[in-house]
Amino acid sequence: MSTPTPNPGRRMSRMPELPKGEVISTYDRYADAMQAVDRLVRADFPVNEVSILGNDLRSVERVTGRLSYGRVALMGALSGAYLGLFLGLLLFIFQPENAAIFGVFLAAIAIGAGFGMLFAVLSYAMNRNRRGFSSVMQFVASRYDLITEPALVGRARGILSGLGEEGE
Repeated sequence: MSTPTPNPGRRMSRMPELPKGEVISTYDRYADAMQAVDRLVRADFPVNEVSILGNDLRSVERVTGRLSYGRVALMGALSGAYLGLFLGLLLFIFQPENAAIFGVFLAAIAIGAGFGMLFAVLSYAMNRNRRGFSSVMQFVASRYDLITEPALVGRARGILSGLGEEGE
């Protein structure tokens, strides 16, 4: 038995592959490509036949700050507290009749924060000479192409150029 696809015209592949079609328009920013797709949606264009294709990918690492033992300890305590919060919620869900559940809940958060802080500080101490800053990594494309089936390109270009449904 096969699972139904959202659009029977375009079969989703199990293996990643580039979408096929012709370029409708090209944009320098992803936000502009999204706005173009929104315009197509408002014009009742079959947007399930449209893909946004990012080209010339680049890795961008944005430095968010300098690391110190205090900052590492705080970040470790926060992530550990989240884990403790999760475990406390599990205890609350599976043992709701326990009268001291609030104390167990707070203890789980405190223990999680303590272990998170300990592991973060130890990890930072062992890797201190390799990296003294925190950062966020992302991939950004140099340009974004809207592509669709060749039979729909003219209609899509007409909508985006403001000519309506006529196209080329």
